[in-house]
Amino acid sequence: MQNESNKKEDYLLAGVRNVGNIIIVMTVTLAILVFGVWFMLSPKREFSESENRQLALWPTYTFQSLKDGSYMSGIQRYLSDHFPVRDQFMTLKTKSEIMMGKQEINNIYVAKDGFLIEAYDEPKQNEKIINQFGKLYQNITTDARNNIKLMLVPTAVTVYNDKLPAGAPDKGNLLQLETIEKLREALPGLKFIDCYDGLLEAARAEKNASGFTPLYYRTDHHWTTYGAYVSYREYCKAEGIEPLPESAFTKTVVTDSFRGTVYSKLNDTTVPGEEITIYENPDNALTVDYTDSHEVTDTLYNREYLEKKDKYSMFLNNLHPLIEITNETADSDKVMVLIKDSYANSIVPFLVNHYKKIYVFDTRYYRFGPASFINQHPEVTDVLILYNMNTIDTDLGIGGIF
Repeated sequence: MQNESNKKEDYLLAGVRNVGNIIIVMTVTLAILVFGVWFMLSPKREFSESENRQLALWPTYTFQSLKDGSYMSGIQRYLSDHFPVRDQFMTLKTKSEIMMGKQEINNIYVAKDGFLIEAYDEPKQNEKIINQFGKLYQNITTDARNNIKLMLVPTAVTVYNDKLPAGAPDKGNLLQLETIEKLREALPGLKFIDCYDGLLEAARAEKNASGFTPLYYRTDHHWTTYGAYVSYREYCKAEGIEPLPESAFTKTVVTDSFRGTVYSKLNDTTVPGEEITIYENPDNALTVDYTDSHEVTDTLYNREYLEKKDKYSMFLNNLHPLIEITNETADSDKVMVLIKDSYANSIVPFLVNHYKKIYVFDTRYYRFGPASFINQHPEVTDVLILYNMNTIDTDLGIGGIF
C-alpha cells in the first residue's frame, strides 16, 4: 500500500511539473510573439537623437554577404538599433553600471559635480602630426610663414583632472601636456600659444565661486563659450593684443537643454540638459560668407540648430570647408587664416574683433590645402592652427592640413 501511495504522489508531482513546464513554454512563446509583433509595428527611426548617430538599415542580401557573415551581422545591428524602448533600456543599463561602482563607461568618466569627462588616449601618431604641421610651415612661401601659431587645447580630462573618480587611470596624469611639449620641441618654426595656464587658473577660481561658469560642458567634449573666452585672453596676451573685457559682449543664454556628444555615449536620459551661452559684440559689422553653400549672413550663429539635438552646431553654422568672415569695425586691418576643429567655432566671436578678415578652414572638407590658399593671398598676416588634444591624433583633417 505504501508503494502504491508513493507512486500516486510521484504521478501527481510529475503532472504538476509538466503543467509548470507547459506554462513556462507558453509564457515564453507568448512573450516572443508579443515582442515580435511589437517590433514589427513600432515605428523605425533612421536617426537616434539621444545617441546623435544614424541607426542601422536593414542589410541588402547578396550571396557574398551571406557567405562572409556580413548579412547576419547587419541583421543583428538592425535589431539592436531598433529594439523597442531602446533609450529606456540604455538608461537602465547605464544606471545599473553606475550603481555597481563602475567609474568609466564607453571611455567616459562619471566625474564629480555632474561632469561626464572623456578619457584621453595618448597619441600613436606623433610623427605623422609633426610631419603634417611641418609640411604646412614649409609649403607657405609668403610673409605669413613667419607668423604661424599653434594652439593645442587641453580638454576637461586635464583641466578638470581633480574631478575624475579616484580610481580613474587618467587621475593625476597630464599626458596631454606632455604631448604638447613633445610637439613644441619638434616644431621650432611654429609659435605655440599656451592656453593651459589660463584655463587652470580659471578652474581654480571656480572652486571659490558659488555661481561659477564652467569652462567645459558637463555633457559634451567641447569647451564652453566662457572657456573659449579665457583662451582668447591667453591668445591676446601672447600676441600683444588688448583683449576685450567680458562686459563688451552681450551674453545670451540661448538654451538650457543641451546634451552633447559625451551624453550620447552614455545615453542616460535622466542626465539634465545644460546651458549654452553666446557672446556678441553689438559694435561689430560682420559679413559671414559660407563659400560652399553661397549663404551670406551677418551673424556667427545659426539658431535653427537650437531646435535639434546637435545644438553646438549653432556656432558657425556647423561644418563648412571654408568660411570668409569680414568685420568692418575690427581694430586692425590684419587678415587671419584659421585652420581648426570644432573647438575653434566658439572662439571666433572673440577673434573677429581684432582681424578685418578671417578665413576659416575645416581641412576635413577643404580639398585644396590651406597652404596654397595662403600663398595665393599675400594679404594674409596671421595663421592660427587650433585643435583640441582629443582631436589632434584622430581627426582626419590633419591629413589635409598642408
